[in-house]
Amino acid sequence: MTCETVDMQAMPERCADCEVRRVALCGQVDNDVLRKLNAMSHTERLRAGSSLLWESEAADVVGIVRTGLLKLTASLEDGREQTLGLAFPGDFVGRPFASEVEHSVTAIADSTVCTFSRARFEALASEQPNLQQALLTRIFKDLDRARRWMLLLGRKSADERVASLLLETAQANGAGPGERVPLPLSRQQMADVLGLTIETVSRKMHLFARSGVIGLPSLRSFTVERPGELTRLAA
Repeated sequence: MTCETVDMQAMPERCADCEVRRVALCGQVDNDVLRKLNAMSHTERLRAGSSLLWESEAADVVGIVRTGLLKLTASLEDGREQTLGLAFPGDFVGRPFASEVEHSVTAIADSTVCTFSRARFEALASEQPNLQQALLTRIFKDLDRARRWMLLLGRKSADERVASLLLETAQANGAGPGERVPLPLSRQQMADVLGLTIETVSRKMHLFARSGVIGLPSLRSFTVERPGELTRLAA
C-alpha cells in the first residue's frame, strides 16, 4: 500500500506526525502493520559521535532514521576506519535475519532513530507479506546506493565526489531548486567521508558556488541553484 492510500484517521498519532514516514519503510505498509511496528518501537536519541550498532557485535536492534545523519563504517586491520555509506532520514539501518552486525552505525550529527528489537521485527516480517515486500524494496535501494558509493570512492574525481554528496543530501531532504538544505557534515567530516583533504573539499565547494551551481548561505547549509549542472558534475 502506498503512503497516499493510508487512512490517516486509523494511523498511530506518532506515525501520522512522523516527518519521514512517506519515504521510510513504514510508509509502505498498511495500518495494521504500522500499529504493530509503533507498539514495538522505541525512540533512540544519539549525540554526534555515539553509535547505535557496533561492528562484529550482536545485531540486537534495527531502526529507521528520523532526524540527523549516520555513517556506516568498517574497521581495517591497521586500525583505520573506512566509511561504507551514509544513512539519511528515512533510511533503514541494522541487519534483519543476521545475528552479527557487519559494520558500525554511528551518528555524525545529533540524530534520532526509531528502533525495533531485531527479533520482534523479524517475527512480524515473517508473518506480514507487505512488510517483507517493503523490506526487500529497501534492501535493493540500499544495494544500489552501496554500488554508487563504491564508484564514488573508487573511480570518481574530487569534483564528482563532492557533487555526488551534495546531490544525495539534497535529494534525501526532498529539496527543490533554491531551497535551503541542511548540511550536517563539517568540511572535515565531508573530507573524511569522501577520502579527500579538507582543503580540496573547501576549494570545490567554493568553486561550485562561484560558478552558480550551488549557494552557500552558511557553513552548515547550501542551496542547489542549477540541479542539472550538479547532476552532470556528479556523474
